[in-house]
Amino acid sequence: MTEVIHARGHEHVSARHSSTFEITSDDFLTPAGDCILAIEADRTPADFAPEFIEACQSKTATIRVTIEAGGHSDSVAGRGDPALEFTNERSAVGRTSEYVDDRTVMLEAEHAAEGFDRELVDVLEAGHDVKVTFAVECFDKQ
Repeated sequence: MTEVIHARGHEHVSARHSSTFEITSDDFLTPAGDCILAIEADRTPADFAPEFIEACQSKTATIRVTIEAGGHSDSVAGRGDPALEFTNERSAVGRTSEYVDDRTVMLEAEHAAEGFDRELVDVLEAGHDVKVTFAVECFDKQ
């Protein structure tokens, strides 16, 4: 199962955060937003299909987020959890930790913003259009 968000990069994308990455529907980004990879998202976690959310709420779910822009692509995998809400109407956050709030879309991610391919980050910083694909595989309903 997949969900797709279209967004765009921004001149302040630095992708330097060590524990999270974020896609936001906000139309601005300050230099302090070092976890944000794309802005002006056309969808948020609250828009995802109930079946997709249910699959992500399994303890055995593997969630992969793939970011594509300007001919470059990179992805990161993490895990699902019953505590994931997918109710936020503003942004989607992947976390390397086990912390959960209404923005969280994956836990124990392989890496955060700082781990994304730097050529992709350069393209994001140049403001290119971005396609973000969320894919979930669930091996057991829990």
